[in-house]
Amino acid sequence: MDRLRKALGGAVQAIASVVETKDPYTAGHQRRVADLARAMATELSLSPDQIEGLRMAGIIHDIGKISVPAEILSTPRRLTPIEFSLIKNHSQSGYDILKDVDFPWPIARMVLEHHERMDGSGYPNGLTGNDILLESRVLAVADVVEAMATHRPYRPALGLEAALEEINLKKGILYDPDVVSVCLKLFHDKNFVIKA
Repeated sequence: MDRLRKALGGAVQAIASVVETKDPYTAGHQRRVADLARAMATELSLSPDQIEGLRMAGIIHDIGKISVPAEILSTPRRLTPIEFSLIKNHSQSGYDILKDVDFPWPIARMVLEHHERMDGSGYPNGLTGNDILLESRVLAVADVVEAMATHRPYRPALGLEAALEEINLKKGILYDPDVVSVCLKLFHDKNFVIKA
């Protein structure tokens, strides 16, 4: 069984590296999101099985970017509405790629929902509150914090404190309040560091 898990982990990592070859800014992003999501899930006392599934989902949460043209992914300018709609489609594309894989966790659903928001303003389905899988809510916060704290093609890094201020400000509106509290605790009380 352990060998099977290692093989599955290796396959998931291989999938992640394919995305990273197309989008250099995704390189490292998925791993950092996975690491933060795992730490948050541990603080939330999720089961070891849920934590492992969430980590795996984090490693490939942006797999749908494979369907977005590379020049859009790496453009240093503001995206046009059409380009942004292509980017927004990556959650659905990721789900479509993963939905038939018989993972022991709801990875495809986590990938689909990682841009959903508590108030229904997210995408692709405008889900609200507990209609969003808990693991997806964790992934959403980890994704936002990592993305804001690091450099993107269209802007310099905003910094960790700006990212933490953003999630705290939008706690209960865009982001699950329990997940945000745990994230803030990790950085402020437990000295969690996003590794480069």
